[in-house]
Amino acid sequence: MSFSPLIDELINALRCLPGVGPKSAQRMAFQLLQYRREGAAKLANTLHRALEHVGQCRSCRTLTEQTLCEICSNPRRNPALLCVVESPIDALAIETAGSYGGLYFVLHGKLSPIDGVGPNDIGIPQLMERLQQNPVEELILATNATLEGEATAHYIADRARAFNIASSRIAHGVPLGGELEFVDGGTLSHALSGRKTI
Repeated sequence: MSFSPLIDELINALRCLPGVGPKSAQRMAFQLLQYRREGAAKLANTLHRALEHVGQCRSCRTLTEQTLCEICSNPRRNPALLCVVESPIDALAIETAGSYGGLYFVLHGKLSPIDGVGPNDIGIPQLMERLQQNPVEELILATNATLEGEATAHYIADRARAFNIASSRIAHGVPLGGELEFVDGGTLSHALSGRKTI
């Protein structure tokens, strides 16, 4: 069965969301149009305003409505620590943990030559410029534990050495409360190689 052109357009537009396939998009579209018209109008209005007013922080490149985000403009943050993450959601995850008090730099991606994503596409020149203008004591590389994330971390660490900046990599391994018998071999290998003295 085909729907009206506008309903089809709405269903296809909803499919841009991560993890939303044709059936999920169809359910969302009908839910919004059939039962949640007030919520749909609010969603449309809020999304429109967010697209107009949310941009990147001029220092860390996270998403914000201000020139400088709340973290970069907070004088209590430690400017000697700079944590490099792939996306704003990664910075949010670290902030939620509540144990980091430094600043961030958001790449908005990771190196992936096979997909044509190079250093310029993810802001590495801006990161190097920032390190040159505001040297840090430690560059914490918190890219994901994927092949591309590891390559990105190594590339940035190599470039940071030119500024005599020490780089560290976040540890990857056994999750707190995890049982060894259920942890995959790659994770265990990472955990063993990243062990520390107690």
